[in-house]
Amino acid sequence: MIDFEPDRPRWQQIADVLRSRITAGEYPPKYLVSEVRLVQEFGVARDTIRKAIRQLREEGLIYTVPNLGSFVSPPANTEPAGS
Repeated sequence: MIDFEPDRPRWQQIADVLRSRITAGEYPPKYLVSEVRLVQEFGVARDTIRKAIRQLREEGLIYTVPNLGSFVSPPANTEPAGS
């Protein structure tokens, strides 16, 4: 668990942590971002995790496949082979 700042919503702080893990490569492309594991890690309600994931999905860092879960998106600057 992290020490949450009292003046910012927890979901924003969790989104910041996940964003930094993605940009640092700790969570590589196609990595499953497990809501259950994050609930346990951060000690928050599942809805809080879902808000954080929703924010990262809006930023294009995560994509969600219905009935499978949320995954880290491939880098946006990836060009097709032969370009």
